[in-house]
Amino acid sequence: MSDLSKYRNIGIFAHVDAGKTTTTERILKLTGKIHKLGEVHDGESTTDFMEQEAERGITIQSAAVTCEWKKHRFNVIDTPGHVDFTVEVYRSLKVLDGGIGVFCGSGGVEPQSETNWRYANESKVARLIFVNKLDRLGANFFRVKDQVKKVLGANPLVMTLPIGEEDDFVGVIDVLDQKAYIWDDSGLPENYEVQDIPADLADQAAEYREQLIETALEADEDMLMEYLEGELDPTIEQIKACIRKGTNELLFFPTFCGSAFKNKGMQLLLDAVVDYLPSPTEVPPQPLTDEEGNPTGKFAIVDADEPFRALAFKIMDDRFGALTFIRIYSGRLKKGDTVLNSFTGKTERIGRMVEMQADERTELTEAQAGDILAIVGMKNVQTGHTLCDVKNECTLEAMVFPEPVISIAVAPKDKGSTEKMGIAIGKMVAEDPTFQVETDEESGETILRGMGELHLDIKVDILKRTYGVELEVGKPQVAYRETITKEVEDSYTHKKQSGGSGQFGKIDYRIRPGEVNTGFKFKSTVVGGNVPKEFFPAIEKGFASMMQEGPIAGFPVLDVEVELFDGGYHAVDSSAIAFEIAAKGAFRQSMPKAGAQLLEPIMKVDVFTPEDHVGDVIGDLNRRRGMIKDQEAGTTGVRIKADVPLSEMFGYIGHLRTITSGRGQFSMEFSHYSAAPQNVAEEVIAEVKARKDAK
Repeated sequence: MSDLSKYRNIGIFAHVDAGKTTTTERILKLTGKIHKLGEVHDGESTTDFMEQEAERGITIQSAAVTCEWKKHRFNVIDTPGHVDFTVEVYRSLKVLDGGIGVFCGSGGVEPQSETNWRYANESKVARLIFVNKLDRLGANFFRVKDQVKKVLGANPLVMTLPIGEEDDFVGVIDVLDQKAYIWDDSGLPENYEVQDIPADLADQAAEYREQLIETALEADEDMLMEYLEGELDPTIEQIKACIRKGTNELLFFPTFCGSAFKNKGMQLLLDAVVDYLPSPTEVPPQPLTDEEGNPTGKFAIVDADEPFRALAFKIMDDRFGALTFIRIYSGRLKKGDTVLNSFTGKTERIGRMVEMQADERTELTEAQAGDILAIVGMKNVQTGHTLCDVKNECTLEAMVFPEPVISIAVAPKDKGSTEKMGIAIGKMVAEDPTFQVETDEESGETILRGMGELHLDIKVDILKRTYGVELEVGKPQVAYRETITKEVEDSYTHKKQSGGSGQFGKIDYRIRPGEVNTGFKFKSTVVGGNVPKEFFPAIEKGFASMMQEGPIAGFPVLDVEVELFDGGYHAVDSSAIAFEIAAKGAFRQSMPKAGAQLLEPIMKVDVFTPEDHVGDVIGDLNRRRGMIKDQEAGTTGVRIKADVPLSEMFGYIGHLRTITSGRGQFSMEFSHYSAAPQNVAEEVIAEVKARKDAK
């Protein structure tokens, strides 16, 4: 069996266009996985760029690639760049042990790299930093290093220094070994020479080595004291051990530089993955939870001899069929094994297991703790499900996915594409838990729901480009809700007489507003048997079934309590169905009296703007009925946090770019529902009525 200390499960994450794909590509080339280099800009990279604005960061075709370097096994996991896909970054971080943050030498630290960095901090993932594209115009390694400090609040430990810049960038200095690596112009990664440091850079290199040793030794206080008192001249081995310890404790982040495109500086980055990033056994183990997501105090220890436990972190469809990517936390898995999905309670037999190697795949017969692999053709597994040993049921800390808040109606342009669209959307829903689809029963329209305008734009784009389905797209619709504001006591009788036995059910009830986020609650306080107990479930079912359409404009109703306190029945004519119909009639009768109110989704909006536009941005957010919660100044600008109704945020990115001369950025996620003002409610009601009349 493999030695777990030789495993590295790493992710490469970055802002869109910082060079993530090319970096991955070069890692595969250097580790001997691919022999001809494909270039992103020729559209030939192995991990395949899609046309959508670098939409998944690197790839649709492989979520994890396995390769080898210096007798160590790397599983490289793809993480996307864009904020509407943070759910993907989140789930990738769940299964990583370490990462490489790639920053563009000229673009520096951009808002999206900031979000991803924050997520990685929350997940406590050890990282290396790679400042890429140093051959580009305007590239400046030292400026990016300073930004990492100021904007990310991180401590970069400079391991390599650039030799030359922009067009004259020829190589890097290894600060620890005090050697210069100089590449020739062939563009081949192996064509380099190790030389002495150029004379004009010798002082700078010596100064950075001094800093490196002091910072590294901070991970070991005793050694640091001896060193500062002049009693210790640490060996390279001792320094490396300290860097490894400090990296894994997130004290600092070893920082490298180079040009992935020109193949310069990559070998040192790969050596650093081996030297400084943790193996699966060195990371805190994943907690186990119960079905509700509460911690049980137990952990999935990374050990091949423990019971089998794995997390499905990505579902993907490719030309060979549906792939479920899993990370095995403990135990072993063999072809033909039966495993339990603790979410569905169903078992699945493991058919084909494959390891992705760029665009090829290797069939596996077994895998063990620490491995990342794909299983072909699993039926009911979705992202975030735990697969475990049938005799040892458990749930790995489940992933929580936010509810979609925005929807658009779509219809295929030509009738022939309806079935094609259905199949394509089915595959996309399985891949992305925050993307949902439903059919509007009245109009027969297909409704797509997602996390934001961009999220849905890209889904429509994928349907067009990947699946060849041209769509007519309606206006984005906000997911409004309804609730009530006061208690109503009421009575309703359902009776119907038509030869033979009739129907009879009488209920006396109270309807009142519930606590926030409690949904629908039903209780009975009937005494004396005026309504027999066996009819309670039918009454509850009747009320619950009506919660989907509120009295104001037909939106789903939130947070309502119904109490049944009395009623009447007929020995012959009363039945479950009669009481269910009575409950439905009661809902229709009483809800309009209970002070019904329209609720709108409020988004947590995070805007980044250069300092000279702060006033304009805040003024604009106020006009959009935003509540400013916080603003903090960074080095390159100001971050403004606000709660803003979703209905006011359509087309915001275009507007923000206009008022900030193209330099503003923002991200938003759903926060909560809140009562809509009277004028907004009236507009929404009028719009819904107009839509219904049009049908």
